Amino acid sequence: MKKQFVGEIKAGDKLDDIFILSEKSMSQKRDGNNFLNITLGDKTGRIKGVIWDDVDRISGETSPGDFVHVRGSVSDYKGVLQAVVKGMEPVLPGEVEPADYLPKTDRDIETMFERLLQVTATIKTGCLKELFKAFWNDKEFVNRFKTAPAGKKMHHAYIGGLLEHTLSMALLADKVAGHYSGIDRDLLVSGAILHDIGKILEFDYSTSIDYSDQGRLLNHIVIGLELLGEKMESVENFPKEKALLLKHMIVSHHGEREFGSPEPPKTIEAVLLNYIDEIDSKVNGIREFMKSGNENETWTSYHRLLGRYFYKGKINN
Repeated sequence: MKKQFVGEIKAGDKLDDIFILSEKSMSQKRDGNNFLNITLGDKTGRIKGVIWDDVDRISGETSPGDFVHVRGSVSDYKGVLQAVVKGMEPVLPGEVEPADYLPKTDRDIETMFERLLQVTATIKTGCLKELFKAFWNDKEFVNRFKTAPAGKKMHHAYIGGLLEHTLSMALLADKVAGHYSGIDRDLLVSGAILHDIGKILEFDYSTSIDYSDQGRLLNHIVIGLELLGEKMESVENFPKEKALLLKHMIVSHHGEREFGSPEPPKTIEAVLLNYIDEIDSKVNGIREFMKSGNENETWTSYHRLLGRYFYKGKINN
């Protein structure tokens, strides 16, 4: 039974438990000898670590995604917790409880899905109503959609994360559509619900969250277009222009080519979708980052991607 969890580890603790080896890379010290940079994880978070000794054997016996029994200690390295690993051996999956290792949304999945069904029930455009019937009647799609993460690291990177992100965006889209005149509300809400559907196949999350072969080779935008196209074919006489506009929303929802969009947003609805996605993913990512640090600190550690510290507030306020 697992006793040590990443979220509870402190500097000075000894490590002697099973974790997921999320990442592993070989580097060299100044003297030319090898060492390993690793990331260990469980359902409560991740911690980076180093292995200085017996590197070649350990590297040859373990791979990212493996369950590993780790022995070592935890230190504070430049304000960030770091595992200094003395020993690491692979563990068979049958010897662990998978629920201890995969992070999961703290919200009820069935309640969120029912709320999403309520949102799609408000869509009045006939072809879009039929499109969602095709998606929601597909049991395999629904099962994957309920459980898939929305990311590997940056935001909603946990079981149920895609559903949580999608529901939040659909509710935001509905509010934004009511604020501006001349918005195709049904198209915007549909785009919010369908923009990330490719993630049901982009990620493998059987033991840890990582990219599937399909995800690495195609990415969720291409996969999403394929899934959308298949369902559109099942709807009789789906309007060509509506199909094109909805596909454009998937293609452009990252906003810019440098961020992964084949095309930038070229309709008002696509522009709004990009910003709604940006808001929801950023808020979630920052909140998760704030939770991962020392709860007694007023400020977070430095967020390298966003290039700043985040203020958490005074402890006694």
